[in-house]
Amino acid sequence: MTPLAPPAPPGLPHAIDDLTVYRSLFSAYPDALLLVDAAGLIVLANPAAATLLGYSTGELIGTSVDALVPDSIRPRHASYRDAYAHAPRSRPMGTQMELVAKRRDGSEVTVEIALSPLQSEGLPFVVAAIRGIGAYPRVRQALQRARYSEHLAQLGRLAVDARDPQLLLSQVPAIAAEALEVELSSVLLLEPNRLEFKVVGRVGVVPGAEVGARMANRVDTPAGYVISQGRPVIVDDLSQEQRFTAPQNYLDAGVVGILAVPLSDRGRIIGVLSAQSRQVKHFSDDETRFLESLANLLATSLQRAQSEEALNHAQRLESVGQLTGGIAHDFNNLLTVIQGNLQVLEELPALARDGLGQQLVGAATRASKRGAELTSKLLAFSRRQVLQPSAVDVGALLHSLSDMLRRTLDQRIAISLELPAECPPVLADPGQLEAALLNIAINARDAMPDGGSLRFSAAPAGALPAEIRREIDDPSAQDERFLCIAISDTGAGMPEEVKERAFEPFFTTKQLGRGTGLGLSTVYGFVKQSRGAVAIESTPGAGTTVSLYLPRPWAEQVSGDEPDNVTDVIPAGLRVMMVEDDTEVRAVAQRFLEMLGCRVTVSGSGEQALLTLTPGAPFDLLLTDIALGSGMRGTELARLAQERLPGLAILLMSGFSAELLDADRDSPPTWELLPKPYSRAELASAIARALSGGH
Repeated sequence: MTPLAPPAPPGLPHAIDDLTVYRSLFSAYPDALLLVDAAGLIVLANPAAATLLGYSTGELIGTSVDALVPDSIRPRHASYRDAYAHAPRSRPMGTQMELVAKRRDGSEVTVEIALSPLQSEGLPFVVAAIRGIGAYPRVRQALQRARYSEHLAQLGRLAVDARDPQLLLSQVPAIAAEALEVELSSVLLLEPNRLEFKVVGRVGVVPGAEVGARMANRVDTPAGYVISQGRPVIVDDLSQEQRFTAPQNYLDAGVVGILAVPLSDRGRIIGVLSAQSRQVKHFSDDETRFLESLANLLATSLQRAQSEEALNHAQRLESVGQLTGGIAHDFNNLLTVIQGNLQVLEELPALARDGLGQQLVGAATRASKRGAELTSKLLAFSRRQVLQPSAVDVGALLHSLSDMLRRTLDQRIAISLELPAECPPVLADPGQLEAALLNIAINARDAMPDGGSLRFSAAPAGALPAEIRREIDDPSAQDERFLCIAISDTGAGMPEEVKERAFEPFFTTKQLGRGTGLGLSTVYGFVKQSRGAVAIESTPGAGTTVSLYLPRPWAEQVSGDEPDNVTDVIPAGLRVMMVEDDTEVRAVAQRFLEMLGCRVTVSGSGEQALLTLTPGAPFDLLLTDIALGSGMRGTELARLAQERLPGLAILLMSGFSAELLDADRDSPPTWELLPKPYSRAELASAIARALSGGH
């Protein structure tokens, strides 16, 4: 082989061979060095090259440099090498930062390459100096950050594509473990009672901390300590930890180092994301920031999934509400006919002495009243009932209700009451509020067949939980303007799938004949219509708490328990124009009016009635249904009639409470409203109020 070295420099000991010196320099050089001939074959390779590329020195000699180039760019490299052979030139490192070398095992390493042609020295070789850029601390840090960014992007793509939060919770520990190069990682979420954590995602086996396991939220545990600090916590050596007690199952699993960060949802900590290593590992600021970013992205994704589920649930309930409201409207018309005819039948002289007939009529009347109660519950759920909100003394209401329940419920159920010294009132319909609390109490009783505890409590809500704030229809309402009324039991509790459907109408877990499934749905409708929100916290075997968040009065109001000065006396011969498009309902209403001593003119449409309601027409009262088929609505008829007859009293009726709600909002206060079905006595009271002008 042609000598590679020039004559020895002056002063070099003659005992040392010049070629030996240069071979030693070649071998000891810290960068990988390859001596390549014109054909692209490796003639010499130093140990650093063998280490970087995964070969032995002997394996590299005689190998084509093309074997060190990734397959995807080999044709391009061959073309470049051919052009370089025709015009060799020096190329220092740093001019191309994205070069990649292929190692013997097929893996790739990012490198910098300097080329030094020896043709000017009369030698047909090129020296290639190769340096793995991972050897640079700053480059290594940049690569690490780029890897972290790619893992965050991976979770971001998953969050966009996947709508199932369980998929995210299962994937995040895997992403964290891979990015941080640790063996173990887990996601723990706080239970609603904030007393326990539940493991919802894990990579690596830790006995006693598998997915689904629960552990106490105590400050002397790793996760509890993170919650108490509200910031990232790093443990370099778990066996030497002094801030909290090292869990024995972690020590048994070989956990040495821990990096844990809190999961926050709109400023409220909801869990912990942690990475655990079985080797001594110092977690850097970059690793901490990465895990925090991963936790923030996970929390945001969970928040979005929860918001979407809440929206979908609200939309489902709204759709069901519209359907039930329409059903209730038609059913109320039927009940008006049934109840009206039963009342007339009951008073017939021929039936007065017939015991069996009276018994049958009574049974049918009771059944029709239960049907009316059913439609009332449907309307309550669909938020289409007519409410009369006033300032309700919650303390007095809860005292009265608890006293009544102590006398009527199973004596094995202990009832307790927790109230502040001065319990603020709420703005709600008192009757409907009492019915809602009674419905919840009955559900609690059924959940405790062997006895237990039932506790009522009330207190200012303070800062509303985020999920409650989303439920309240009035976004401008201030948090401190709400009172929380909670009813807690120690019963069987509900699994998650039951809790999610608890407010749906007709959904029940009770035995056939033990309930309609409308109890909690009417509570939901009443609270929502009262501009509040309702929440359920329940754990199987640990009981249930139902919390009603109701608005407090904006100004001091007097409770609506004022004496009613209106009498039900109707002047004899009262002249009534009665308008109803349903023939059978019209017949019942006409019969009631005649039995009350009224002189009745009937009409099936608003247009027909207007032909008679001319200026000066002899009528004292207009009794009209609001929905009059495809023609003029009852509210429009009433306005036109009062323009012609200013002294005419107005009484509107409807089996669809949404119509009564609209009329109550848009009509003059002197107009009276009567929901269907109604009895003759209820019709008489409504007429008396209409004649008195609402006073």
